Amino acid sequence: MAAPAEAKIDTRPIVISGPSGSGKSTILKKLFAEFPDRFGFSVSHTTRSPRAGEVDGREYHFVPRPEFERMIQDNAFIEHASFGANYYGTSIAAIDNIAKQNRVCILDIEMEGVKQVANNPHLPQRPRFLFLSPPNLEELEKRLRGRGTETEDSLQKRLTQAKVEMEFAKTGGIHEKIVVNDDLETAYKEVRDWIVGEEAQKHA
Repeated sequence: MAAPAEAKIDTRPIVISGPSGSGKSTILKKLFAEFPDRFGFSVSHTTRSPRAGEVDGREYHFVPRPEFERMIQDNAFIEHASFGANYYGTSIAAIDNIAKQNRVCILDIEMEGVKQVANNPHLPQRPRFLFLSPPNLEELEKRLRGRGTETEDSLQKRLTQAKVEMEFAKTGGIHEKIVVNDDLETAYKEVRDWIVGEEAQKHA
């Protein structure tokens, strides 16, 4: 009897968003460790100068402002934003390159970027959208305070933004899956099962 054909990977990009402190970095690290050959992060473009130790094409594609603005005009970005005096953006080509390697591109982006991606008519494939949420704002505040890296002002701003993001995830009509990170292992399994699929895990 012939061996079953290996399941083809669904290479649609995955957009993961959630407030700072929701556990995105931890869960993505676990996902990449369990499935080392399945995922990829796109390298973003930016107009800021490289910092010490950064390499063009590894941390970012460092480009002059006129080139970035030309790419905006050419609809080359899946999403882009301006922070301070600099632009940052994720190109459609970078995502396509990951798909061509039969890998899934993971995009960790903020709420405004999620809106851009969801409404971008130039994408070859519509991404899948997942929101990682803390159980509540009280727990999120506890986690952020536990880091010891926030001033009182920055912490309050993060909590205000988190409240907006959590409401948007429930009512914005974009996110296909909301995972509440109350227990890390339970949340990780829920994220993994949604992204990879239980059947695909058998082939991992």
